[in-house]
Amino acid sequence: MPTARKKKATTSKTASRKTVAAARSTKSEAATAAAAAEKTPRRQARGKPAAGKAAQAKTAARATAQPKAAARTTAKAKAPARTTAPGKARSRTTGTRDPLAVYKSMRDFGRTPEPQGQGTSKWKKDRNPFFVIQKHAATRLHYDFRLEVDGVLKSWAVPKGPSMNPADKRLAVETEDHPVDYADFEGVIPPKEYGGGTVIVWDAGPYRNIKKRGGQEIGMQDAYERGSIEVWLEGRKVRGGFALVHSRMGDNAKNWLLIKMRDECASAHEDPVTEQARSVMTGRTLEEVAADPKRRVWSSK
Repeated sequence: MPTARKKKATTSKTASRKTVAAARSTKSEAATAAAAAEKTPRRQARGKPAAGKAAQAKTAARATAQPKAAARTTAKAKAPARTTAPGKARSRTTGTRDPLAVYKSMRDFGRTPEPQGQGTSKWKKDRNPFFVIQKHAATRLHYDFRLEVDGVLKSWAVPKGPSMNPADKRLAVETEDHPVDYADFEGVIPPKEYGGGTVIVWDAGPYRNIKKRGGQEIGMQDAYERGSIEVWLEGRKVRGGFALVHSRMGDNAKNWLLIKMRDECASAHEDPVTEQARSVMTGRTLEEVAADPKRRVWSSK
């Protein structure tokens, strides 16, 4: 009997151990399965199927972007080329640009008798450069001082006119370049046009460049760009050396100073502005020209 009981007890223990081992095995398999289940989405996210979705998304984005790019290209093709506004063109022009672009943009030649820049001037003789001073009764009376430089008239408006006294420093406000045949213009500019008023040729004649540096003459264009011009005028009213200095007075880049140089022509007493009022071309005064506006005396011959 004891032996039978021992065998039965041993059998029971063995069965119990198998049951526990089976449970542990089942639990381990369940844990492994659960872990595998958790890892599967991560693997899929990192796998080729997810990459395929990303590629599809990129392709869709590109397809959406292509019409936008095409629209932008079409818009650029239709956009007009930029041009410089006529009123904002600069008077200092170089290269292939028209040096009279500003002058032309500011005038209606169907209304004003001013020349369009297609001729020469009666003051041009023996290929020498010339100057002209035009008395201009616009909104304010002033004198337009002009020097022929490289085929145009570099121009400054001098409110008080030129002085023969070296002690006087006359303000000279730079304006747009004018055509050379403007030197012969005398007449009336209509009131609603730019510079409307009466103009006479107050003085004119040849000039020569006397600006030097290191004993060498500096060209007129170079002197102009440096802001320091020195010329000898051979006019009927003003003669001798004159300097134009780019002062930028009052922080205005257009402001220069016109100064009579000290030489044999200088005078502290002579004042041609107040003493000589008539045109050197027709002998008429501003008042006489204004009284007969149809008689506009200007010629490019």
